Amino acid sequence: MARHSLGLVALAVLLVPFADLAIHTRDPWGELGRMAAGLAWPAWGALESPFAALGLTVAVALWGTLAGVVLGFPLALLFARSRLVRAACAFVRAIHELFWALLFLQVFGLSALTALAALAIPYAGIFAKVYAEILEQTPRAPRDALPPGSGRLARFVYAELPLAWSQLAAYTRYRFECGLRASVLLGFVGLPTLGFHLETAFREGRYHEAGALLWLFYLLIVSLPWWGHKRLIPLLLVGGVWLLGPWPNVDGALLWRFVSEDIWPAALLVGDWAGLFEWLARVPALGPAIGNTLLLGLLGSVGALLVALMLWPLASRHFGNRATRLAGHGVLIFLRSTPELMLAFVFLLLLGPSLLPAWLALALHNGALIAFLVARHADAITPGMPGLTASGRLAYELLPRVYPGLLALLYYRAEVILRETAILGMLGVATLGFYIEEGFDYLMFDVAFFLLLITAALNIAVDALSRRLRPREAPLDDPCVR
Repeated sequence: MARHSLGLVALAVLLVPFADLAIHTRDPWGELGRMAAGLAWPAWGALESPFAALGLTVAVALWGTLAGVVLGFPLALLFARSRLVRAACAFVRAIHELFWALLFLQVFGLSALTALAALAIPYAGIFAKVYAEILEQTPRAPRDALPPGSGRLARFVYAELPLAWSQLAAYTRYRFECGLRASVLLGFVGLPTLGFHLETAFREGRYHEAGALLWLFYLLIVSLPWWGHKRLIPLLLVGGVWLLGPWPNVDGALLWRFVSEDIWPAALLVGDWAGLFEWLARVPALGPAIGNTLLLGLLGSVGALLVALMLWPLASRHFGNRATRLAGHGVLIFLRSTPELMLAFVFLLLLGPSLLPAWLALALHNGALIAFLVARHADAITPGMPGLTASGRLAYELLPRVYPGLLALLYYRAEVILRETAILGMLGVATLGFYIEEGFDYLMFDVAFFLLLITAALNIAVDALSRRLRPREAPLDDPCVR
């Protein structure tokens, strides 16, 4: 484990000189002060119809998550037995929700159908994988006790589902919270969720209004246990249908043409292989884009490791006092609740266009999430050597026991970090996402779709590598790591 960590850090140090980490703004500290002032003194009166944006954000997240469950649950039952199902699920979850939104925007426009499809399709792949893993972990004794000849459906209904129900429900609730953050981010591609108003306020320098919108977002996440109670879900679903309208008129011929022609190179459709090689030669900056994506993913992973090592003691009961632990918990909740794209957008305004804002966003968000889980794991440990100083307790008792889990969490998050690395290109960072968005902007759908395939292949490869590297004995039963 130490060898893995040192190898990652050494590789990141060797490659840092190849990353553009320059600061391109004249007064970043002054800009940070203005943003902090906006967060401290939010302009509530300047908000126009904030509850409509909040309602749409919740409706998209709720119905998108539900659609993902409906699509993913049957796939989970076939996941372990079908290589085709596993490959399809790996592909759809490897592409970020925002890229799916850019794809569906070309057919459904700025409509709720675009938002729901952008969430439902990748979530179906995620639900299929996680539900299958949960079902595989159920005890075998109840299944073996059923009468001989019991079918697969009977074993599932009577032996597996009752035992796995609480875990399935817990993960679904967590995925809905992820859906809320994803629904906010859909505003960055023009859908009128909370993120649309937030990006507009930040981009125009209206930081006091942006502060009010950010507080609304954090209050939405914090109050989720109350307004998201299972008894209120039916009412939210009914109200969400009303908020999602009007629905677009889908032109079947246009949809079929987009799927069968527009996203494929013309040379491929007619079998012109020489023309296909010429088309590949015109694909913009593929090597540097892949290199920047992988480099930023590596730097983000190493940064998350260092941030987690620094921050988890702040929230652990073994260190500090009640006030410092409360402050540490607050910092971790703030960082892990703020999506990477939103953090990167703020850092972009502060520092200018380079890999630095994206690196900071990836490291802080994922490092805080890992630190939160590691601190919770450390709180369950009872030290066996009383009388040690805080530094001694950290070095000799706690860190050796939590580090395998910390490293495993990092490897679990590697796929997520690379997915986020790609979408950060939408902010001007020269990763694959930059050229994907450019392809959609210039109606070069074949180029954009080809780059999406490259992005998916990279994510699948990194996920396979991380599965081989992560410690197998580490406790990873928390849904936040998936």
